[in-house]
Amino acid sequence: MLSQKYLFLNYLAQTSPSPLLLEIKKAKGLYLYSEQRKKYIDLISGIGVSNIGHRHPKVIKAIKQQLKKHLHLMVYGELIQSPQVALAKKLITYLPEPLSSIYFVNSGSEAVEGALKLAKRYTGKTQLVSCTNAYHGSTHGALSVTGNENLKRAFRPLLPETYTIDFGNREHLNRITSSTAALIIEPVQAEAGVRLTNTPYFQALRKKCNEVNALLIIDEIQTGFGRTGAFWGFEHYSIIPDIVVCAKAMGGGMPLGAFISSRKIMSSLTHNPTLGHITTFGGHPVSCAASLAALDVLIKEKLIEHVVEKENCFHDLLKHPLIKSIRSKGLLFAIEFDSAELVKKIIERGLYYNLLTDWFLFCDYAIRLAPPLTITLKEISIVCKKLIQTMDDVLNEMK
Repeated sequence: MLSQKYLFLNYLAQTSPSPLLLEIKKAKGLYLYSEQRKKYIDLISGIGVSNIGHRHPKVIKAIKQQLKKHLHLMVYGELIQSPQVALAKKLITYLPEPLSSIYFVNSGSEAVEGALKLAKRYTGKTQLVSCTNAYHGSTHGALSVTGNENLKRAFRPLLPETYTIDFGNREHLNRITSSTAALIIEPVQAEAGVRLTNTPYFQALRKKCNEVNALLIIDEIQTGFGRTGAFWGFEHYSIIPDIVVCAKAMGGGMPLGAFISSRKIMSSLTHNPTLGHITTFGGHPVSCAASLAALDVLIKEKLIEHVVEKENCFHDLLKHPLIKSIRSKGLLFAIEFDSAELVKKIIERGLYYNLLTDWFLFCDYAIRLAPPLTITLKEISIVCKKLIQTMDDVLNEMK
């Protein structure tokens, strides 16, 4: 019989020449279980997806209940589907006015595509501004506003009139002009290696967008749903965006994304032309039911309230001569080392200690830690001991 590894390598499209090739049989909470009966600690939450852990019982229950009712019925926006309505109503309570109109899609890239179209349609302008080393997705439009040329070069020409500014650079805000339809920005640059800026910068940015009638799009795909210690990353800066995009943790493990704006802005997609944005499976009822349950868990179990305490615990315990610096916002960490080669060795050695970690697209000399928000202080202590042992092993090999 052909092995799963053989089938994977021969019949699934590959995204890198060296995938991890861990064969996972099941997952629960913080843990992934392999066919070889190894129990891995998931320190990346499926890249920001499993904020409440894998297969939370309430999410599984909600999925099963929805399966008894219906699956796909009709393209998004035509029929009233209670999972969509209930989720939208609940989610709006965690957003400031006038953000009150939600368009559900399937993923983060789709949410960005919708937001860019919405900004161009509403403003009547075509110029788009984003940040150097920002990541907004891999589809054509999302890639156009991703701020790393190495990722984009092979796929040019992309969208015209896209420009970049440096994240946190106040002087670069002058590049946002009356020709700009929108600026898209992350509250924390994730794939750049957890890069942070400050409240004065974001408030100056908000003011500049207002002055030139450009829309401010905040990309919360990796930072939303409690990851940074607030429900939304933009809350740390006391600003209100014109459009919010979200996905990943939103679905509780199911595929779901959204772009969110005011009813006034969003209504521009309803005419000239009608059906200005269309999706077949966006807002799938099973995904929306799972999302509503995940949101309920996030709030009722007060997971966001303990994020900063857990962040501080990592900082207190994670100390080693190989670590150059640690950048974090909530439970999103970049552990920086001297080189990409060293990071590769640590990630590989970490698997020996059953630790699943990752690197960053635009910062290959740092390791990503983004565990489920459900991780306990005791589990953090265990993780840090294993990480230190991993680094000790690598350090000894270097001597």
